[in-house]
Amino acid sequence: STSKSRFSNGYSTYFTVGKQEVIFESAVVASHPIPAGLFKSVCPAMDPTNNPTARLGGLKSKDKVENEVEGYEKYHTSFGGSVESRKAFYADMVNKYYDLATSFYEFGWGESFHFAHMLHGEKLREAIKRHEHYLALKLEIGAGSKVLDVGCGVGGPLREIAEFSGATITGLNNNEYQVTRGRELCKKSGHGLKCDFVKADFMKIPAADGIYDAAYQIEATCHAPDYVGVYKEILRVLKPGGLFAGYEWCMTDKYDPNNARHAKCKAEIELGNGLPDLNTCVGAMAMLQEAGFEIIEHEDLVLTAEVPWYEPLSPARLSFTSFRTTFIGRLITRNMVWALELIGLAPKGSVRVSSFLERAADSLVDGGKDKIFTPMYFYKVRKPLAKEKGKK
Repeated sequence: STSKSRFSNGYSTYFTVGKQEVIFESAVVASHPIPAGLFKSVCPAMDPTNNPTARLGGLKSKDKVENEVEGYEKYHTSFGGSVESRKAFYADMVNKYYDLATSFYEFGWGESFHFAHMLHGEKLREAIKRHEHYLALKLEIGAGSKVLDVGCGVGGPLREIAEFSGATITGLNNNEYQVTRGRELCKKSGHGLKCDFVKADFMKIPAADGIYDAAYQIEATCHAPDYVGVYKEILRVLKPGGLFAGYEWCMTDKYDPNNARHAKCKAEIELGNGLPDLNTCVGAMAMLQEAGFEIIEHEDLVLTAEVPWYEPLSPARLSFTSFRTTFIGRLITRNMVWALELIGLAPKGSVRVSSFLERAADSLVDGGKDKIFTPMYFYKVRKPLAKEKGKK
């Protein structure tokens, strides 16, 4: 067998295979040509199988959608809500959010609901894969590793990382619809033996102490009502010496809570993304340490990206390979959803869901341009090794 070693230099990761060095970015991602029927699939009114309002998450009844939208909106500052209410009822708030938003996410973004460190000339889906592979390399996982994906969505990263690393991965998610959808996608893709899902709250992980070799989260623990609490739970289920890595959503040191524009931007991001209260970069590192982790490395990957992370959401962008995330694509989707709701093919409240997701997209772009927000504050931390008896 051929021996492989891995090492990283900033965000550029390399494989050394025997005596041959291969640059990771150009080696492991495939190009994605424009698929046949793209322009038909851009507009679900022309292709009903892609209609983002057809499922609206786990909501079985069309009549429930508008009530769920109202129930979700009440938690947020823009609608008179408070941080305290979002933290107290975070499970209900986050479940309402993903019941309403998942179908729109999958329609516009694919199966991996996260941003990515982007290079010049790189397509969004290539960057997303590289972003996931980078995390797997940092975790040092491989065949035989037992890994926990905390807040796994519908399992896009889970399937990609399992395929890339050979690890067995359990996805943890408290949203019933996303778990069901994730299992469907795993069965369809043939990942059933390497991937499984557990429906549970990441504040109360239903697992014994010390059973996972590694864990990761991708833009997920920002949904927690208590960062120290969720980090402690992850620490508990890791083996001594186990690694935990993640991409955290954070307000940067340029954020000023007394600046009205900054505060509004933060509130709109929280509304459009089901978040109780965004942490800061400094706060995240302090809370990981408070939870008991040893910090190995951390950095804001936004600072080394060649292409702004928010470019896929920018109104100025025009892309045929990621058309649905562009201004024109969003405009078509918005009007399509409005028309479908008007004629009764989409449930009442669909336009409101589309609207708060668009507001969130605009605020994310504003936060990125003002450099007050990052969706990829990377960290790699370790659970301390068990102390030997008799030693302090």
